Amino acid sequence: MFQFAHPEQSELRQAITMAYRCDEIQAVQNLLPQAQLSESEQTAAHELAKRLVTQVRENRKKANGVDALMHEFSLSSEEGVALMCLAEALLRVPDAATRDKLIQDKLAQGDWQSHLGNSPSLFVNAAAWGLLITGKLTTTDTEKLSGSLSRILNRGGAPLIRAGVDYGMKMLGKQFVTGQTIDEALQNGKEREKMGYRYSFDMLGEAAMTAADAERYYQDYVNAIHAIGKDAGDAGVYDGNGISVKLSAIHPRYSRAQHERVMTELLPKLKQLFILAKQYNIGLNIDAEEANRLELSLDLMEKLVSDPDLAGFNGIGFVVQAYQKRCPYVIDYLIHLARKNQQKLMIRLVKGAYWDSEIKWAQVDGMSGYPVYTRKVHTDISYLACARKLLDAQDAIFPQFATHNAYTLAAIYQMGKGKEFEHQCLHGMGETLYDQVVGEQNLGRRVRVYAPVGTHETLLAYLVRRLLENGANTSFVNQIVDENISIEDLIRSPFDTLAADGIHQHSALSLPVNLYGDSRLNSRGVDLSNEIVLQNLQHAMNNAALSNSFQAASLINGNSCESATSHPVLNPANHDDVVGNVSFASVNLAKEAIDIATKAQEKWANTSAAERSGCLKKFANLMERDMPTLMMLAVREAGKTLNNAIAEVREAIDFARYYAHECETTLPEKAKGVGVMVAISPWNFPLAIFVGEVTAALAAGNAVVAKPAEQTSLIAHFAVKLLHEAGIPTDVLQLVLGAGDVGAALTQDARISGVIFTGSTEVARLINQTLAKRQDYPVLIAETGGQNAMIVDSTALPEQVVADVLNSAFDSAGQRCSALRVLCVQEDIADKLIDMIKGAMNELRVGDTSDLAVDVGAVIDQEAKDNLLNHINKMKSIALSHHEIRLPENQGTFVAPIMFELNNLYDLKREVFGPVLHVIRYRANELDDLIDRINEKGYALTHGIHSRIDHTVKHIRSRIEAGNVYVNRNIVGAVVGVQPFGGHGLSGTGPKAGGSFYLQRLSRLTRWALPKLTQLGTADETALSKIQAALHDLDVSADVKLSLAGKLGQARVYTLRDAEMLLPSCTGERNTLRWHAPKQVALYGGHVANAFAALIELAAAGVQVVVAADSPLTAYQAKLGHILRVSNHLVGEPHIQTWVALDILPSELSQQLAQRDGAIVRVIDARWGLDMARVYEEISCSINTTAAGGNASLMAISDK
Repeated sequence: MFQFAHPEQSELRQAITMAYRCDEIQAVQNLLPQAQLSESEQTAAHELAKRLVTQVRENRKKANGVDALMHEFSLSSEEGVALMCLAEALLRVPDAATRDKLIQDKLAQGDWQSHLGNSPSLFVNAAAWGLLITGKLTTTDTEKLSGSLSRILNRGGAPLIRAGVDYGMKMLGKQFVTGQTIDEALQNGKEREKMGYRYSFDMLGEAAMTAADAERYYQDYVNAIHAIGKDAGDAGVYDGNGISVKLSAIHPRYSRAQHERVMTELLPKLKQLFILAKQYNIGLNIDAEEANRLELSLDLMEKLVSDPDLAGFNGIGFVVQAYQKRCPYVIDYLIHLARKNQQKLMIRLVKGAYWDSEIKWAQVDGMSGYPVYTRKVHTDISYLACARKLLDAQDAIFPQFATHNAYTLAAIYQMGKGKEFEHQCLHGMGETLYDQVVGEQNLGRRVRVYAPVGTHETLLAYLVRRLLENGANTSFVNQIVDENISIEDLIRSPFDTLAADGIHQHSALSLPVNLYGDSRLNSRGVDLSNEIVLQNLQHAMNNAALSNSFQAASLINGNSCESATSHPVLNPANHDDVVGNVSFASVNLAKEAIDIATKAQEKWANTSAAERSGCLKKFANLMERDMPTLMMLAVREAGKTLNNAIAEVREAIDFARYYAHECETTLPEKAKGVGVMVAISPWNFPLAIFVGEVTAALAAGNAVVAKPAEQTSLIAHFAVKLLHEAGIPTDVLQLVLGAGDVGAALTQDARISGVIFTGSTEVARLINQTLAKRQDYPVLIAETGGQNAMIVDSTALPEQVVADVLNSAFDSAGQRCSALRVLCVQEDIADKLIDMIKGAMNELRVGDTSDLAVDVGAVIDQEAKDNLLNHINKMKSIALSHHEIRLPENQGTFVAPIMFELNNLYDLKREVFGPVLHVIRYRANELDDLIDRINEKGYALTHGIHSRIDHTVKHIRSRIEAGNVYVNRNIVGAVVGVQPFGGHGLSGTGPKAGGSFYLQRLSRLTRWALPKLTQLGTADETALSKIQAALHDLDVSADVKLSLAGKLGQARVYTLRDAEMLLPSCTGERNTLRWHAPKQVALYGGHVANAFAALIELAAAGVQVVVAADSPLTAYQAKLGHILRVSNHLVGEPHIQTWVALDILPSELSQQLAQRDGAIVRVIDARWGLDMARVYEEISCSINTTAAGGNASLMAISDK
């Protein structure tokens, strides 16, 4: 059934996999004996390092100064980060207007003057002066510029600034890139070749997104091998120039999940490159990449080394990274592979360039540990231990040691005396050090320069990695130019550092499971690049599928209530796969469930928060225990991919732990639930949303009747059984399975206290109409759909946009309420970007999601498919163009991912729930019109922004209507408690799931507790001043006036206007929660005093209060001005979606509001006073702070 793991691995390969995320302390302890230098080696290495560093510092004023520039503008300064962002984006922005905005955005706020004169380098001072001038030219505040600067600006300063900054960025590019073509690079290298240097050229171009990209990069490598080979003559592998190849550049799907494609498509092409290199007798190294690609690269390496056509060729090279815990085991394997095939391999040992990314991915994915060492000193020890292994295998390995650290270089030199090896360095980074090594007049060792080749536009990813490495506070290249660091400190042995500090994990980087500190555990992920994990998972999932007969029926008081007929549950991707059977409840059974829950309510409400929390924590642990079974059900019943199935279970676990913690910390000690809650959940997140709704209601002290979507009853049934096992009493939690008729019966029952609903806007409106017939204000939390857009300007990195668009639009077959429906692209980059998206779409694999290689599964059922095909056929007749990928032969309900380009947003009339993306173009000067058109749709769920201009991001955030905003990342996959999820308008009622108000909404509280704010709120003082003036004329007693004056003071303190809360998250992200009050709120009923009190609270938040003509406040309209508006037809005001009721709304009025078209009108019960927290809309924002290519803040931390 599930067949995604490889057969048993060899002993050496098994050792590699076992070390993937092993304990860091143990790993370093194991390496220490191998890394240790003899006393004489240590002394000699220290003296040599001292001599080298002293000379480098002497020579640095004569160098070109880029190393000094990188030190002066390090990543720990705002200016350094601004420079990095500029360098990353400026060279690829096509339109001048946006380039000017980018320059102003990055330079205007910097304190460039503080850097002037800090460095002895003329280059740095010239740069600082230029940036200071540029910064002043772009400043928009009231700073007085000298007359000459003003004249420059008035005479067309923008092009002048642009030209200057362009020149600076190109200088930076030239520093790190040998030439724009291979011929230019070979020519530029001739001077250094005379000194004894050799080169390993790298054709820039990483992570091909499309087949066309991969083919273009492949041809670059073919052409380069011909050019290098012809230029080399008969120099040979070791004495001539060579080349390095990045495998992700020559295949668009280079990942473990696509193993079969890689071995059938990439391997033959890679072999051809090696055969070509063999013909010219030049070295070809396979470059190192991200950790999750390592073992895939080893699979390719095994095939190449054992290929008879490459026998006797000493130019097969492989790069290993010392920061990976697997490194020594990889070397053992490569040595064995070489000896077994009687080959001699080139092995380049590097420290590793993706450290910040590896840390982030491990945290995001909930891994058991990091694949890399968290401290640089541990990597230094690993490097020396691995170097010893390589040097001891002279028969099988030609070692290549790439480092810029003087002590490491000196130690290698001592360890390698009498042995064959070469040193290596990066072009533009290490020459000042290695000029003292290369050639017989120095240390007499070969030095090879890793030399990138490509246009300035293609160097982005490489350049940013170099800038990060140079700017990292622990970087030797950074420290060597820092005169405040003594030479002795600079060349300190890693052994001395460990002796002083001990072996321990980095103090600022706890394991991923402890990401949220003491509040809760992070849910455990599954590493789908780990063969041992895959073997165990495959066995467990198959065992769960074959050993269980999944028969689901309603669980009433813990008893299974089967009906006379049952329905087979079919896998949407394969209708021949019967997952199980389900019996649906009758309406009478639904009523019985409510009866039992009602009787259990008081008992559960009086159960302590600690006991409720304990049950939910145990439930989370049980889900982790049974993760393979839950994943199997998510794949077969709901059509989830394996990756989606992992995310599904993890989110459910996160919900249980989050609400368990919230019920003990946020809710007051004796808070009571509102009563019996009906939880109705959808099929698209059949476990995560189901569990989120149920656990929230239980945590708040409510008995629950849960009704999952009829399509996904099996997984919900399994979850409820686990909840009962965890200690939730069977009478407190009932499971009712069935279709819409059962849901209607549940919501219409007068004994329930509220409904939590996730689904369509139309059904939410029907539920609201049902509840509106009651006058006791039952709770309704509805999370509905979205017409979600993403705005992409011309500063965005196209490769990043394409990856995020595909993930947001087509992951889960587009069946997410948060999925991307409308992509808005600035016209200057639209042609190129749309072509890239088409090419990347062609690489998607659609099929049965039990296959790890599948990216897009089936839609849930035939009805969903028919609705989508109707929309698609209609769009094909009106769209400007479309691109649709081909479907394979299948036995399921598949819809091919498709992209339409539309004339405008008006062509899209309704929400579409599937793998359908709509694209529109916009001009840069039309941004505000575009935002207006998006807002006019009435939805406000998710929104994406791709821009490098902070001002643009801030502007869009301030104007767009969306509950969740995502910046420079995808717009799906909100993490519980990190990106609280939910929208407003047509997208829902709030509060946000996984946010601090959710449990409070489900509790009987007169006032909600505000969360701990990072930025305090500020009241609207203009409005409060008007109210204070009006207060004097109020027709109430002096005591009441005094009380209302007190309310004015409270409104200044108890406010969320402009407040912000920084949420816990992984490194490389900034997640915040802000609150927006509606522009207008209707205030109903009351008397002068309580109406005026509510007016104070609302006006302090910047709200315009709208009242009917008979309101007691109408007499004060003239005094209050714009704060108060009187409406002659309040119920008919279409834009007012929030009503504050100081008296019970008459049944007729309540139902009139519920019958209105558009968004559900929120009616807030304020009979005992208005709690302003209930009025606010919550806005979550998630910013990818690594969008410029790396994690500056993480790279800037010290090595402690």
